[in-house]
Amino acid sequence: MTPFLRKFFGMNWLLFALMLGLACFGVVAIYSVTYMREDSTFWSKQAYWVGVGAVAFITVSLIDYRWIKWGALPMYLSGIGFLLLTKFIGSKVYGAKSWLRIGPINFQPAQLAVVAGIMVLALILSQFRNLHPMLRLLFCGVIVGAPCLLILLQPDLGEVIIWVPTVLAMLYIGGLPLRYLLSMILLGVSFLPLVIFFVLKRYQKERITAFLDPDIDPQGAAWAINQSMIAIGSGGWAGKGFKAPNSQVELGFLPSTAVHNDYIFSGIAEQWGFLGGIALLCAFALMLLTCLYIAFNSSDDLGLLMTVGVTTLIFTHLCQNVGMTVALLPITGVPLPLISYSGSFVLVIMFGLGIVNSVWVHRKMMP
Repeated sequence: MTPFLRKFFGMNWLLFALMLGLACFGVVAIYSVTYMREDSTFWSKQAYWVGVGAVAFITVSLIDYRWIKWGALPMYLSGIGFLLLTKFIGSKVYGAKSWLRIGPINFQPAQLAVVAGIMVLALILSQFRNLHPMLRLLFCGVIVGAPCLLILLQPDLGEVIIWVPTVLAMLYIGGLPLRYLLSMILLGVSFLPLVIFFVLKRYQKERITAFLDPDIDPQGAAWAINQSMIAIGSGGWAGKGFKAPNSQVELGFLPSTAVHNDYIFSGIAEQWGFLGGIALLCAFALMLLTCLYIAFNSSDDLGLLMTVGVTTLIFTHLCQNVGMTVALLPITGVPLPLISYSGSFVLVIMFGLGIVNSVWVHRKMMP
């Protein structure tokens, strides 16, 4: 058997099946919440990106992740460059100038910067384990701080929030003393009120107010979260059914501009009910556990850190998106991985999972 076929058949097919199954279900879910609209091509565009992402997943899986690390810094610098470009010629969506169009491709550079940042952080933490913890923390702070500052200027608070648990998890796995991590968390919590009152925009403050008291402005800032809760509750045990008539989605109570991305879980819970929502979360849980199993079996620190970073990134997106639709967290406009309509984000997530699969395929090969 040739080395190529040995790698191909040695892939973690459970991870591939779960990823592709979730992505295909996402296409179905997007169709079910947009079929009644004049512009109902979102599902076909998503299907195209799922196909591109599947090819990227298999390609990256067959390349040794130790070689992939050489592309980490160019990807990171490209992400920074695109973020700078977004500041000048980007498109504004939901109050944030966070989208960039290059030819026919429209994407969020912040998502590329986050995945590239994970790769660079993994490289630094694995190569400089013997360096003083404060110096390692300083290097990591520079790597994380540059894109975070540019993302905050958009302003896209949701994508910055995603960074926090991902970086903390990688620093912990990378061997940074626990006292440093606890100090960072306490310092961040102490500055939180100042950030809320002096840094956040007015609409971001209104979202936090609506989260704390959904009845304070039911026709304004709290409209979306209240309608999301109604949609999820009306789904009941088994849901109203696929493409159900007279639903919150069909009647337009859920924001038509966001139901196929930010509020996709609300549409799924309404049509598929509690059983459908739990089945979706269980599929995500199984995929994340598979990623953690791969991390446990990685052959070096680089593979371990990359896998933990990607896994935490997906987990944080999942918690934030589902949490905001059920009023457990403030609304931040974070998409649901592999499910929400966001072509470039599907590609980025599949690329990250391809790195995870590469760690599995090459776990028995010497560096």
